[in-house]
Amino acid sequence: MSVSVPKGYIGRLLRVDLTSGSMKEEWLDEPDLRKYVGGTGFGIRYLYQEVPPGIDCFSPDNRLIIASGPLGGTRIPGSGTYSVSTRGVLTGGAAFSQANGFFGAFMRFAGFDGLIIQGAAEKPVYLYLHDGTAELQDAAHLKGLDTWETDEALKAELGGSKTTMSVACIGPAGENLVKFAAIVSDRGHIAGHNGIGAVMGSKKLKAIVAGRGKQAISLHDAKRVSELGRQIVDTMKNNPQSRFLYNYGTLGNYQVQERTGGLPIKNYTTNIYPDKDKLEQFTPDYIRGRFQPKPEPCWACQMHHCHESTITEGPYTGMVVEEPEYECLSAMGAQIGNMEVASAMMLTNVVDRLGLEMNETGWVIGLAIECYEKGLIDKEKAGGIEMNWGNVEAVRAMLQNIAYREGFGDILAEGAMRASFAIGGEAPNFAIYTKKGNTPRGYDHRGQWIEMFDKITSNTGTLESRPRVRVNMGEMSPEDVVDAATSGKGRMSFVDSLGVCFFATMASMRVLSEALSAATGWDFTVEEAEALGLRIVNLARVYNIRHGHTRELDAPSPRYGSTPVDGPFAGKTFMPSFDHMLDMYYQKMGWDEKTGKPLPETLKRLGLEYAIKDIY
Repeated sequence: MSVSVPKGYIGRLLRVDLTSGSMKEEWLDEPDLRKYVGGTGFGIRYLYQEVPPGIDCFSPDNRLIIASGPLGGTRIPGSGTYSVSTRGVLTGGAAFSQANGFFGAFMRFAGFDGLIIQGAAEKPVYLYLHDGTAELQDAAHLKGLDTWETDEALKAELGGSKTTMSVACIGPAGENLVKFAAIVSDRGHIAGHNGIGAVMGSKKLKAIVAGRGKQAISLHDAKRVSELGRQIVDTMKNNPQSRFLYNYGTLGNYQVQERTGGLPIKNYTTNIYPDKDKLEQFTPDYIRGRFQPKPEPCWACQMHHCHESTITEGPYTGMVVEEPEYECLSAMGAQIGNMEVASAMMLTNVVDRLGLEMNETGWVIGLAIECYEKGLIDKEKAGGIEMNWGNVEAVRAMLQNIAYREGFGDILAEGAMRASFAIGGEAPNFAIYTKKGNTPRGYDHRGQWIEMFDKITSNTGTLESRPRVRVNMGEMSPEDVVDAATSGKGRMSFVDSLGVCFFATMASMRVLSEALSAATGWDFTVEEAEALGLRIVNLARVYNIRHGHTRELDAPSPRYGSTPVDGPFAGKTFMPSFDHMLDMYYQKMGWDEKTGKPLPETLKRLGLEYAIKDIY
C-alpha cells in the first residue's frame, strides 16, 4: 500500500544494513511524520523502537540515524543542517548532535530525507548518495586519513567539489573508537556530542558522501517559505541582540565570557584571566584583521560566520585552518592555559582533523594538565610529554596519542569522567563532567545557572532549554533557575527536528512554526511545536531510564558543581539547594519526584502511551 508524502518531504528514508550490505527504502505515515517531524524527532523515534536495553553502543545492533527535516535545503537560513542520533558512548543513553554546512541539504537533493544505519561492515566502507541511488564502496584506501584528507580524497575520487558534494566522515579518533570521536562534515562542521563518531567507527563506516543531485523539494507555499527566510535574515541583521552574531558568529564571545566569569580558565581553577595583555588576540578584529579570512558560508546562510583562515604569525605561519568558533577558542585557549590565539587556532585544526569533539577534548586536556601540575601523573606516565599549562606542542602530541589510543592517550581517550577514575587519587575531584558521563559546553557554568542546571538534567546530551525570558543571573533564586529551565524545555529539540541551524535562525517559535506550516501545508501551531519538543525530551528520558539512568545521575561532578573562588561569581553557588531544585524540576516536568520517571499522564498527554509499560 502506498503512503502519502506531505509537501516538504522527499518521502524516502534509506535503511542501510552494513553487515549484509543491503539497502531498502521506507517511510512513515503522515500521523507519525507530524508527531516527530524530522531530525532529532526521527532519531528518538527510531532509536527508542530499535535499540532496546542490552544493546551496547558498539554493537552492530545499535543504530546511527542521520536526518534532515522538512525545512532542509530550503531558503530558510542554515538549512543544510542535519541531526545524528544514536545510543551514546559517554552516557549510555540517547545521544543527539547537529552539524551545519551542506550535508543535510545535499542528502535531500540526492533523494533522501534521512538514513537509518545498522550492522557493521567487515572492512572499511563509505556510503555514496547520489541521484536517488545509494552505493557502498570500499574505503580501505581511506583508513587512517584525517577528516580533511578524507574529504579531499573522496571529492577527487568521485569528481566532486565543495559546491557539488558534501562529505561527512570520521578521522583516526573514530576509527580507534575514542569515546568522544565526532563526525566531521565539510571539513569544519562537527556533529560531536556523546561519541557518535565512535559509533560510526564501530560500524567501519568511514564516510558518507552526498552528491548534490537534482531532487526537487516540493513545498506547500514556497513563496511564503522564502519570505520567512528573508524575514529571519532581516531580523538577524537589524536586531541589536543578534547583529553581532550575524557579523561574527560566536567569535566575539571570548571577551564577553571573560568579563562575565563564563570563560573556563585552567580547568575551573580560577576565573581571573592570567594575561590580560594578550586578551585582545582573541577579538574578532584581531582574528579577522590578521588571518586572511575567506568566507565559507553554509547552505542558504548570509551570516558572516564561517571562514577559512590562514595563520600569518608565529611558528604556525602558513597553516590553513577553519576559523574557530568560541567553544574552540575556549577549549584550546584559556581552558588549557594557552594565551596565544595563533596556537589555539592550530590546535583546533588538529582536533577537527583527528575527528575529536572539541568540548570534551578541552576538558580532558585540562584534566591531564592539572593532574600533571599537581603530581598525579609524571612525565614518564605521560609518555615523555611535559603536560604543563600552555605547552601547546605537548598538547598537540597528546592529541595524536588520544586519537590513536597510544600510551597515556589511551586513558584520556575514555573521556573526562572515566579518565579521572583511571588516574585515581584526587583526579575525580578535578574532572568536569555530569554524572551521566558527558561534559558541558565550553563555558564556566558556575555563574550560568540556567544552562548549568539544564546540562546536568539533560536527557539528550546537549542543551534542551531555550528560556522564554532573560533573567539577571545575579538576582536569581533557585526557584528562578528551575522556572527558566522548564519554561523553554524542548524548544531546542523542536529546532533540531526542522533541518535548520539554531544560530542562523534565532527565530521565534511562531516564525519557525509558520515556516513548517508553509512547507508542509499543516496548520502547525506554536503549542504543537512545544509539544513536539517535550515529546522528544520525555521519550529520551524514558529511553535513558530503560538503559539504567537514575535520579542520582542528574548531578554534577565535584569540580563542575564547585563554588568559584574568585571572579564575578566568587562564593556563589546553587548547589546547597540542588536537591530541592531537582524536586521542583521533576514536578514541573510532570515526572515522579523520587525516580525522575515521566508520569503516565505526562506520557499520555504527549502521545507516548506506548512507553508507559516500559518503565512501570
